[in-house]
Amino acid sequence: MLNRLKQFTLAAAVALALGATALGGTGAQAAPEDGGTLVVGTTQVPRHFNGAIQSGQATALASTQIFASPLRYDAQWNPQPYLAKSWEVAADGLSVTLHLVEGATFHDGQPITSADVKFSIMTIKKNHPFTTMLAPVTDVETPDPQTAVIRLAHPHPALLLAMSPALMPILPEHVYGQGDIQSNPANLKPVGSGPFMFEEYKQGEYYKLKKNPTFFIKGRPYLDEVIVQIVGDPTSMVLSMRRGDIDLVPYVTAVRDIQMLQKTEGLTVSDKGSDGFGALNWLAFNTKKPPFDNPDVRRAIGYAIDKKFILERLLGGVAQRAYGPIVPSSPLATDQVEHYDVDLARAKELLDKAGLKPDANGVRLKMAADYIPGFTDQGRNIVEYLRTQLRQVGIEVEVRNSPDFPTWAQRISNYDFDVTQDSVYNWGDPVIGVNRTYLSSNIRKGVIWSNTQQYSNPEVDRILEEAGQEMDPAKRAALYAEFQKIVVDDAPILFLNVTPFNTVYKSNLKNPPLTIWGAASPFDEVYWDKK
Repeated sequence: MLNRLKQFTLAAAVALALGATALGGTGAQAAPEDGGTLVVGTTQVPRHFNGAIQSGQATALASTQIFASPLRYDAQWNPQPYLAKSWEVAADGLSVTLHLVEGATFHDGQPITSADVKFSIMTIKKNHPFTTMLAPVTDVETPDPQTAVIRLAHPHPALLLAMSPALMPILPEHVYGQGDIQSNPANLKPVGSGPFMFEEYKQGEYYKLKKNPTFFIKGRPYLDEVIVQIVGDPTSMVLSMRRGDIDLVPYVTAVRDIQMLQKTEGLTVSDKGSDGFGALNWLAFNTKKPPFDNPDVRRAIGYAIDKKFILERLLGGVAQRAYGPIVPSSPLATDQVEHYDVDLARAKELLDKAGLKPDANGVRLKMAADYIPGFTDQGRNIVEYLRTQLRQVGIEVEVRNSPDFPTWAQRISNYDFDVTQDSVYNWGDPVIGVNRTYLSSNIRKGVIWSNTQQYSNPEVDRILEEAGQEMDPAKRAALYAEFQKIVVDDAPILFLNVTPFNTVYKSNLKNPPLTIWGAASPFDEVYWDKK
């Protein structure tokens, strides 16, 4: 993949200029039709719309329509021109030069220049919660208004992916450069350069985006308007989708919802796209708390769990098996690791080895199991299953409920747990979304989705540092293969499944967002087939 990241073809640049590049997951159709409104359904309420300082799908859904980024990605992990019509990675990997499209403007009519690119990159580096994403960036030089040169302390193989719409919105410095960006009123009334312009936001209910008539890709977008309807709960949203009140719902994960929508006439349910998020569902241990500080105990639990039962019975066959810390759809993933297929005899042997002998009642160990509140299929149901399944090897499980997400996050981030179900995103590249879970330097008490397992392995730290600077694709893949094997063997986490993100849309909607970023991609190619 990394060879593809270094260059793109001249044909792609010409196609962009002609407005003919096919970036949608289904490919561009002949003679797309202009006009119409797209109603998108979501249960998530955005805190604001500035993706430069806020992560998450709620913000990205809006931010990627309002703001453009240097690059964008197709469904095969290929970078495509966007605000940058071309780019070069230096032979030593210590700089990336971006050449911006000419004549591009922000929604207020001001030109986009390399100064805005510099301002945006340094703002993201300082404020975005993904601290490793731009950590090697030392400066951005602006030799002329159309050229930005990103300088790096060391090679950064994830940098091009970090230039995606969900991760690197280009902000107008004249709007966001005054005062504290965290409290800038433009966060809620944004000005960008993307295919759609902010029109209205009624917090907790909806926001409206209208067509950008001066979008820098000629002839796009095709839609006149995008309305994002915020629905109180998933059940109501599914009903609205079935009634036809909503046209598209991204990130559908509930088994019953997926199955119900698959049976609804006039709807398409696709599991394609969203690979860049790389959402994994797993069980994480508190590795500093006895007896879970013993890898044999963690491995024993791994062998005691029937992953096939979870996938087929609890998750209705809609989810894919996960074998390690990198999502299977990533070019860097390997399944050449221990699979922990169910083996109750092996589990008992390991518990014996760890000194956990059964008492008179057959109980070897008592443990509490937490889960993210609101995660029924992948959370509560799985830990309830553990209560029955682990009894077979002498482990007594108490299911511990949290009344809300802040309570769960407070418990887990402050190490008040034995084992918890968790769902964590890869965010496209290990440097961006994987390292945070395993680096010993990221054990940060009170910070959820850091290394809350308190896992520490100097060899893993070394490999991740080396892989994070390796530009050779084969060498990088080999390093990550070694990393995955070690982590799976150490078992600070037991990997269960890939979160089954599905995009549901009306069947006459063409070019729905099915790239690696799913609905966190610009909708400029989406249109209605009115025939």
